[in-house]
Amino acid sequence: MKDLTQGSPGKLILYFAFPMLIGNVFQQLYNVVDSAVVGKFIGEKALAAVGASFPIFYVLIALIIGVASGNMVIISQYYGAKMMDKVKQAIDTFYITVFAASIFISVFGIYFSEDIFRLMDLPEELMADATLYLNIFLAGVVAMFGYNSTSSILRGLGDSKTPLYFLIISSILNVVFDLLFVLVFHWGIAGVAWATVLSQAIAFIVGTIYLNKKHEVIRISLKTITFDKEIFIKSLKLGLPSGFQQLFVALGMMALYKIVNPFGTEVIAAYSVAGRLDGFAVMPAMNLTAALTTFVGQNIGANKIDRVKEGLYVTLAYSVAISLFFTIIILLWGEDIMYLFTSDAGVVAIGYKYLQIVGYFYFTFSIMFSFLGVFRGAGDTLIPMVITLFSMWLFSGRYLLAGFLDFLRLLFISKWDDGKTNPLFSKFFKQIFLYSI
Repeated sequence: MKDLTQGSPGKLILYFAFPMLIGNVFQQLYNVVDSAVVGKFIGEKALAAVGASFPIFYVLIALIIGVASGNMVIISQYYGAKMMDKVKQAIDTFYITVFAASIFISVFGIYFSEDIFRLMDLPEELMADATLYLNIFLAGVVAMFGYNSTSSILRGLGDSKTPLYFLIISSILNVVFDLLFVLVFHWGIAGVAWATVLSQAIAFIVGTIYLNKKHEVIRISLKTITFDKEIFIKSLKLGLPSGFQQLFVALGMMALYKIVNPFGTEVIAAYSVAGRLDGFAVMPAMNLTAALTTFVGQNIGANKIDRVKEGLYVTLAYSVAISLFFTIIILLWGEDIMYLFTSDAGVVAIGYKYLQIVGYFYFTFSIMFSFLGVFRGAGDTLIPMVITLFSMWLFSGRYLLAGFLDFLRLLFISKWDDGKTNPLFSKFFKQIFLYSI
């Protein structure tokens, strides 16, 4: 466990964020491997199906992600105040909450998965693969929540190294299972889903055994686990605004996929791959923000407000610098990177156009993340929720704006760069007309 109330804020945040960054590189790496294996060895349709499944899964787990962030703040504040009994109670309450929520999400998601895909206008040719992939993922959500909850708790206690070890185990297993299930057993898209579920389940089991034997605070035992109603209510007050923020983001992603899906398999696949690369680019800023949230929580718990300001300034400097670096990478080599996932030139061209647009704005995301991290660490999760609501939606603003801007692009630029007529023009005109009535 790491005490973040003493020492240089810049070094502490960087050192604390670095294991999380390496860990998320591994996590993104196995997401990338998933997409590469699907795109290269299964096909474009399977790649599109995997991509279309993610926003639905994100919507289903968004609220519990928020509650988890609220609980992490509670744990970090109790730990900063050296209230170890409260830390233990908060951990137990969190595990019980997550387990109950995961059961509900699994049952609800599997029952309604196909209906949700139809609501998103997913092409019929992708329906079977997308539903199969999502249902396997949902069946294993208990293991996923258990694994990620343990990592979240450890970070709240100032330990970002141990979650890294668990993540490395999970990532390596996922790559091995991907190749085994797809190339050897020929399970197709189901094999990719099972690879992720099994790798996280094994990492959770290994992590639980290790922590019960080695960790001084965390003990996961059904015999001694207790539920604290007051801590639960407090975690809801802190976490639900963040959860609704996550939900707005997830619903925004679903809305954008509803725009993308009528374009067909090629565009869905391109958007999915570009989204993976997009996640890589914003990942460092998100990790630094997570470190800042824990730093702020501990220092507010210790009543060291001046250190909170210092932490914010150094996090802004780190985040902006790294974001500009990724902007350069995406703009110069984005097309070559796209070819790692698929050999389809059409998919690559569409995905690279997307990256060229969003790449210019990574630094603005990093600034926003840093400020939101301070609010969350201070326990004020309502303001981040309102900011996300305004920036992502203004309820449906982003959804309508995306459609309107693409309509204008197609209206005034009806040809691709190679001079061929854009085949999406008439179809998209029809879609915009239908959405406007």
